[in-house]
Formats: sequence, C-alpha cells, structure tokens
Amino acid sequence: MPAPDFHAEYVLRLADSTLVLGQRLAEWCGHGPMLEEDIALTNVALDLVGQARLLLSHAALLEDKGRNEDALAYFRDESQFRNWTLLELPNGDGPHNDYAVTIARNLMFSALAVPLWEALAASADQGLAQIAAKSVKESRAHLRHASEWTVRLGDGTQVSHDRMQAAFDRLWPYANEWWADDPVDHAAAKAGIGPMLATLKPVWDRTLDAVLAQASLSRPAHTAFVSSGKLGRHSEHLGYLLAEMQSLARSDPGAQW
Repeated sequence: MPAPDFHAEYVLRLADSTLVLGQRLAEWCGHGPMLEEDIALTNVALDLVGQARLLLSHAALLEDKGRNEDALAYFRDESQFRNWTLLELPNGDGPHNDYAVTIARNLMFSALAVPLWEALAASADQGLAQIAAKSVKESRAHLRHASEWTVRLGDGTQVSHDRMQAAFDRLWPYANEWWADDPVDHAAAKAGIGPMLATLKPVWDRTLDAVLAQASLSRPAHTAFVSSGKLGRHSEHLGYLLAEMQSLARSDPGAQW
C-alpha cells in the first residue's frame, strides 16, 4: 500500500538533492586543484550518490508504483525532480573552473545536512531514520572539509578572499528555498517524519557565521528571492546536468551490466 503522497515527496526532495549535488561535484573528478582535493571531492560526491541511492530506493517503496532507484534517477524529466535549486547550479562558467563556488556551496549545504540528518535519525519513518543515522557521519566530514577550505581561501590571498566572497554573494539567496516551508513540509512534520527546515535555520546561521568570521568573510545581505526547485521549477542548468547523467541509461533502457 503506498504511503501518503507528501511522504514520498518529502523523501524525494532529499534524494534528488543529494543525487544532483553528487553529480555536480563529480564534474571535478580529474580536475581538482591538487591530487588530494581531487580525491577528497570525488569521495564527497560518492558519499552523496550513496545517500541518494538509499533515499531513492526508499522513495520507490513509499510510492509503490513499481519503480526502483534507477527508474527514479534516470527516467524522470527535470520537472519531476524535487532537488533544491542551489545544488544544480554550475560550478562556474565551465564545468569545473571555480573552486570557490564549489566550496561555498558545500559549506552551505553540509551545514544544513548535519542538523537535518540528526533530526531525521529520530523520524517516525524507520527506514528514513536508518538512512539518516548513516548519512550524518558523512555529512559531518563534508562540513569539516568545506569549513577548512573556506577559512584557507577566505583568509588567504586577496584573490582567494575576493573569489570566496563573490561565491557566497552569488549563492546565498538560494538558501531561502530551505526556509520557505510548504504543505509537504508541514505534513511531514505533523506526521513525525521530519522537521520543517525553517526550524533548523538558527543552527545553520550559527555554523555559517562562525566559519565566515574565521575566514574574514562577510555574511551576504538578505534578499527576498526564493527559488523553487523543490516544486519542480528549476533553473536552466538542471536540464543539461540530467541530459549528461541520464544519457547512457536512456540510450539502452533495461540494459544489464
């Protein structure tokens, strides 16, 4: 018997977000600024894709439509994806040419992911709780990595400082989507499935403010802009990302490897 629509939708938002960011970070594979970072970012991407696989499989069980993780990842169009818009934005003007953007986004996302997974570990959805208990350990490592690099670049040369500040200025407005709770968030919270993200904002603020201060960076000004990726309304960038990610599976549906 399928779960209520809001339940599967809530899990899909988590699944699609980790999948899309994992795919975006994978663009750095072989192009990192140094070998150690090439490996580190690839490992972060693998962690996120691993989380996505668990979440997509769980969402497939909840919706009970005969789909599996591969069907959800490779055979949905962009309007059916529910990831947060921040995570689909390109790394720079090219696929891997702005490490500041990558680090800033990783910091912003992992600073949310840690308290979110901590809360989800107590979810009434036991499957989701088990995924969260595993994922929080990975996200804590991602947060440490992004924090250290934010400080290193922000408090480094004038060039690295300016690029980090520009990255945060560009990405900051997209965080507003997290705090704009909607009926899905309210229903999930009422059912004990997961928290409304707005309740996690104070923790996120403290984490970001502490790292920015240590990095000699300024907190960007608040704007009223709210993106809508979780509603299926995306930037122009997601379609290109999905075309690359899905091309092999769609070229030979049902292929066995």
